[in-house]
Amino acid sequence: MSAQSPTPEPMVTGPHDPEHDPKASYALEPEYVEALTARIVSTTGATSPTYSPIHGQPLANIPQSSVDDVAEAFRRARRAQAAWARTSLDDRAQMLLRLHDLVLDRQDEIVDLICWETGKARKHAFEEPVHIALTARYYGRTAHRHLDSERRLGILPLLTRAEVNRVPKGVVGIIAPWNYPFSLALCDGLPALLAGNAVVTKPDAQTMLTALLGAQLLEEAGFPKDLWQVVAGPGRELGTPLIKSSDYVCFTGSTATGKVIAQQCAERLIGCSLELGGKNPLLVLRDASVERAAEGAIRASFASAGQLCMSTERIFVADQIYDRFVERLVARTEALSLGASLDWDVDMGTLISPDQVETVTAHVADALAKGARVLTGGKARPDLGPYYYEPTILEGVTPDMTCFAEETFGPVISLYRFHDEADAIDRANAGRYGLNASIFSQDGDRARWIARQIKAGSVNINEAYGATFGSVDTPMGGMRESGMGRRQGGEGIHRFTETQAVATQRLLRFSPQFGLSEETYAKVQTANFRLLKKLGRA
Repeated sequence: MSAQSPTPEPMVTGPHDPEHDPKASYALEPEYVEALTARIVSTTGATSPTYSPIHGQPLANIPQSSVDDVAEAFRRARRAQAAWARTSLDDRAQMLLRLHDLVLDRQDEIVDLICWETGKARKHAFEEPVHIALTARYYGRTAHRHLDSERRLGILPLLTRAEVNRVPKGVVGIIAPWNYPFSLALCDGLPALLAGNAVVTKPDAQTMLTALLGAQLLEEAGFPKDLWQVVAGPGRELGTPLIKSSDYVCFTGSTATGKVIAQQCAERLIGCSLELGGKNPLLVLRDASVERAAEGAIRASFASAGQLCMSTERIFVADQIYDRFVERLVARTEALSLGASLDWDVDMGTLISPDQVETVTAHVADALAKGARVLTGGKARPDLGPYYYEPTILEGVTPDMTCFAEETFGPVISLYRFHDEADAIDRANAGRYGLNASIFSQDGDRARWIARQIKAGSVNINEAYGATFGSVDTPMGGMRESGMGRRQGGEGIHRFTETQAVATQRLLRFSPQFGLSEETYAKVQTANFRLLKKLGRA
């Protein structure tokens, strides 16, 4: 669909109002689904059904791509990229700014689709269009800062002009996850497009429609049709062909899969950025506001039902305020509303699949069997829907329990006391991950000093995750087994470019002139270098 084409209206079979029975059957209009799925490169004739986790109802039949379809997607993308690389930077930036407006204008449609496909609460789904709007506006406004050629020092002042160009890599492959299906389907690709690349993306099978809506909005914003290709199918079948054809790969998902992708990229000597697992800590220092820390911990732990890579799973609390903090945290958790609704009155939605329910249930059962205590929650809620699980707080978790060090990726947190801040830092840094952390304290300087000692790619102070997540001028990514590379900021766009050095030599050449011998020429150059040092030149 072009930017001038009429936009199909998203429709549901039941009315969308707060009084409507949340268990009523929602269904997308076939015409709407057909318009979205037509963007998939698929010649197989095969389809795969998708279901809403809210009540297990069918949403769509998704056309499936073959290995040959992946090759065709890259063929189209490379052809489009050759022309796109010649498009002016100002024109590319303007398309991002148009996308910003489109996303904000269509946010209700986007959020509805996110809720249908993931089952998350509307207030958490709202974060996704906001993040994409921020990302589009940021790169649209800072395009020249990141991509203009830069003058550098030449070897000889005035006689050598040196500069660095940012050259697009070509076609970027993106393997996107299900947990933030709009944000993570687009946020890596936007700077890739601005840098002059094309994109071939494989969204997760559970959330294809949301990712396809993102592709539709890109086209409506003015991006060329073939510049953003979408394929659909199992990662075990399409992942390797996608990596073999890409010039750079972005992946968000599990650490185990990330390691495989890193190996495949290394074999081809291409770069990759990987945002992987986490076991994120939150530190509540003795001077923290108990109420603010408890509120922040709720969002840090139970946003999107804990299915957020930045989500907190371990909370370390100073002895002096531990009991008061736990009392407020439990009370706030028990006050959360769970349910199936597309409206704003639900605090936490559902897990996305039976696999997630199985993992969460197993982690809690293992902890209880080995002596941990449930302060609240601790059980599935099939009365609400097939994959609902209560927000759960555990105490007494020990290293022999699975949830102590392994990522749960669900609404389960473990509480730990600490007396000495150095001990809390050591415990927060324990394990193999290092993605996100939070610190609550009324002493900002001290909290920032502690943050420098935390092994995490991002640290939020007096906030759960939104401060770094929304600050798109700052890089975001993981340390250790939480990944490599960064999205956002300058690092987030420079990864999609090759740096090219160009130097122009004027008047003098780098060889003897004016009758000088090689020996005399070497002495003259040595004297020049000594003089340049005395003059303070780098």
